[in-house]
Amino acid sequence: MQIEFFHDVTCSFCFPMSNRMREITSKYTNIDVVHRSFAFGFEPDHYTQLVGSHEAVKLEVLTHWKQANQNDDDHRFNIEGMRETDFNFPTSKNGLKSAKAAGILGGQDAYWDAFDAIQNALFVENKNIEDFDILKAAVATTDIDIDQWIAQYKKAETEEAVLQDLAVSQAYGIQGAPALVINQKYLISGAQATEDIENQLKQIAQEEGQPLTAKLQTLGGLGIACNFVDGQWICD
Repeated sequence: MQIEFFHDVTCSFCFPMSNRMREITSKYTNIDVVHRSFAFGFEPDHYTQLVGSHEAVKLEVLTHWKQANQNDDDHRFNIEGMRETDFNFPTSKNGLKSAKAAGILGGQDAYWDAFDAIQNALFVENKNIEDFDILKAAVATTDIDIDQWIAQYKKAETEEAVLQDLAVSQAYGIQGAPALVINQKYLISGAQATEDIENQLKQIAQEEGQPLTAKLQTLGGLGIACNFVDGQWICD
């Protein structure tokens, strides 16, 4: 099962969704996550088109943060901290380039680690993730070689890869994030509960004739391989 996970570094509901997808994918061997850029405000003028001015974005966004914080299983959002900051709400471009640079260097897992670190910098630490030094510090908390990352970030191919993702989202007709596209034909939208997402994925897997395969588990010192078949776990 291939899951294209569309998300934006500035997307509040993508923050809890990322944790849920990590939890789900940790259980199965045959889920392949491909991270795709989505942008609510790639450039400042995109925000102006949405709410009238870049300056007005923060107040609008903080109402979304309240809802996202209720949605988040760990309620991690620092809403008041963000309200007190003196910078305009960040655009998506630099953060998306940062995650993409990590992904080009280290694959999808590296992308995911960088993406989560950048989101944590914004939603928990209330840092301006439009600023390169802030992004560099966030990526430095992952296993990516920071000097290689800086070089990759500056390459034109990195921004082009982000733009290609945005084109893919438009081709699918995706209007918002987070969104999951499974096997290029099934769509799951929004930061739904972990159990609901997992159940939908199991149903899709059954329809595709490729049941989800549980990761090897140890029982009584023996490795037990399990498959989810016809609504129940079958273990060898």
